[in-house]
Amino acid sequence: MSVRPAADGASPAPSASVLDASVLPPSVLPPSVLDAAVLPPSALDAATGHLANLRAALDSLSCHFGRLGAWAEMLGDVLSGGGRLLAAGNGGSAAQAQHLTAELVGRFQCERRAFSAISLHAETSALTAIVNDYGPDQAFARQVSAHGRRGDLLICLSTSGRSPNLLAAVDAASACGMRSLALTGPAPNPLADRASEAVAIDGATSATVQEVHLVAVHLLCAAFDRAVALVDLRSQP
Repeated sequence: MSVRPAADGASPAPSASVLDASVLPPSVLPPSVLDAAVLPPSALDAATGHLANLRAALDSLSCHFGRLGAWAEMLGDVLSGGGRLLAAGNGGSAAQAQHLTAELVGRFQCERRAFSAISLHAETSALTAIVNDYGPDQAFARQVSAHGRRGDLLICLSTSGRSPNLLAAVDAASACGMRSLALTGPAPNPLADRASEAVAIDGATSATVQEVHLVAVHLLCAAFDRAVALVDLRSQP
């Protein structure tokens, strides 16, 4: 904090910058500054609002339980037959995609054999080479063309449903004879429209959508474990 020189025996006078709203705590701000347009909500208000939004978004997910179950059965059939899941997302959605593939290659809750699942953002050398040589829109599409085979599955996660690199990945999957699944934010959005099937979460914020996507991933993994167990039972003599 900078101060102006004070007269002998006087307290230093604060500079004008000290009176700035970004410096002073709310308790000492003048009433005209204590306005919702200036200050973010309190921690309690923010938490209350966030949880209210999350409950509403989870309610929207409950409408998609049947579709998630169908996805799990599809995934069980494809992966049990030697197929592969490719997963893609950007930012936090990339982390969600990698969470899903980790549960499939490793395990979720039940002990079972390993399955082939690849997160396309995680191969950093290939990813950066593709972006450098072909541009960011091809970051995932080029890898889909390389790793995808007819009958395989692609899943794309996006809170907006508008990422050009995911739209290009869906187009590449279609060209390879793959089906594409999308977990998105509120519909309508281009990714939900372009994918073979979609679950669109009606969330008020990207953060809320992303949190519900994690729940959807866990539900999908739990249903997948059951689907694989049923596939194994059917294959027994």
